[in-house]
Amino acid sequence: MATRSQTAAVLLAGALALAACGSGGSGKSNGGGSTAQGGGRTLVIDTSFDLKTADPGRTYEPTGLIIGKAAYETLLTFEGSDVTKPVPALAESYELSEDGKVLTLKLKKGATFADGSPVTADDVVFSLTRVRDMKGTPSFLLDGVEVAKTDDSTITLTSKQANPALPYILPNPALGILNSKLAKSHGATADSQDKAEQYLNSSSAGSGPYQIESFNVSSQVVLKKNDKYYGTKPFYDKVVIRNVEAATQKLNVQRGDSQVALNLSGDQVTGMPASLSVKKTASANVIFLFANQDSGISKTTPNAKFVEAVRKGVDYAGLLELAGEGATQTPGVIPSQLLGALGADQATKRDVAGAKAALAASGLSNPTVKLEYPSELTVNGLSFQPLAERIQANLKEVGITVDLQPAPVTTALDNYRNGKEEMGLWYWGPDYPDPSDYLAFLPGKTVGLRAGWKDGADKAASAAGDKAAAAVGEDARKQAYADLQKQLNASSPFVPLIQPSQNIVTATSVTGLEYHPVWTVDVADLAGK
Repeated sequence: MATRSQTAAVLLAGALALAACGSGGSGKSNGGGSTAQGGGRTLVIDTSFDLKTADPGRTYEPTGLIIGKAAYETLLTFEGSDVTKPVPALAESYELSEDGKVLTLKLKKGATFADGSPVTADDVVFSLTRVRDMKGTPSFLLDGVEVAKTDDSTITLTSKQANPALPYILPNPALGILNSKLAKSHGATADSQDKAEQYLNSSSAGSGPYQIESFNVSSQVVLKKNDKYYGTKPFYDKVVIRNVEAATQKLNVQRGDSQVALNLSGDQVTGMPASLSVKKTASANVIFLFANQDSGISKTTPNAKFVEAVRKGVDYAGLLELAGEGATQTPGVIPSQLLGALGADQATKRDVAGAKAALAASGLSNPTVKLEYPSELTVNGLSFQPLAERIQANLKEVGITVDLQPAPVTTALDNYRNGKEEMGLWYWGPDYPDPSDYLAFLPGKTVGLRAGWKDGADKAASAAGDKAAAAVGEDARKQAYADLQKQLNASSPFVPLIQPSQNIVTATSVTGLEYHPVWTVDVADLAGK
């Protein structure tokens, strides 16, 4: 599978999205979601924008994926928050060949775009080829995948290598299907000469339950109900998505100016009034430590017994206390929502005596190491600074002195990407909800190299990774990825720590909200009482 080298940058951009545009002018709305502006039911959602475009072939930012999910449909999707099994959307069925190289999809009959024209196999081929060949941010999702029409209702996606992750990739809103005739009339092409983005930022060309009414990357996006939607009509006539900083999000939802707040920290959601509901669930972000394996960077951290001392010396329960309700310890690098995640019983427990014994066996005497992390970065409202301080105190008890080295995110990210950090505290979120995305942690792969773990450094880990990558079938893949993580926990430089909580606040009148690790929330699922 292709793994994007820019992943961390995009994820950090999401975490650091600047939001300062206040209340966006949608009209005051009450807790039920109706507004004073012109009738119909309006839902107001406050979030911190990370938004560049509404063109599904170019978008990969969190806010853009919310919009894309509403305006466009994909061949496959997920039911609610469950990402363990792709289900039909524009495709009524799909089948993966035994060798994992050919995915065959049958199109649903009766699906139409917002202008009433039918969704065809030609639209699918054009849309997916455009994403792949336009070389936008999400192009990597279809690297090496050939898209072809077998007949008017059948599409095949063919990969050179086994690609069992493909059904899990297709639900990504970046792979939304365009009305190809309409898009082409506004400059869409399946190559880098494409000029349709401006049109797609003002008008949607999809078959989704909503259309774009207005779009501003810095203030707000307004979605209007697609009156010609062939499926179940959405409850709300309009959805206003506003760019609002977290503190203002809290005020707005408390006073009824909005009905949904997506970016509040654990501290901010404590003590909410009874008129509001708080949904707390573990996010799909995994915060982890690593010890650099490059002897040119450190003479201490490549020592396997040193890494063992760190792994056993961390107080995971204490980190969870810092993270707050809804957070969970992650037993491996794959988050709990995904296929192949290890069970809670596999999680590492703190063992101070074992950590001291490992440090003694390392031959290192009172080592001092530098721990780098981005100083202003927060993940799901959780700052890295208190986590780093707690880890520092934990390892002091073991006999390891940790010199904290916070840095502005641009500096820290540069050092991290270039493998220059002696120890690092970072996080990883899924590009797509499939465990193959975590092969990046192997020796010689994207994250492995950032930890100085070069190709060939650990034959057992690489072999487990190769077996996982080649596995086909849910049971075989689940076992292979569990085995891989056990091997990583035994011999890798990575120490998985926690999945912080995702906190979403809604008016009690809003129903149907489920947190999703790819598109955060499906606005078409939201309804009112």
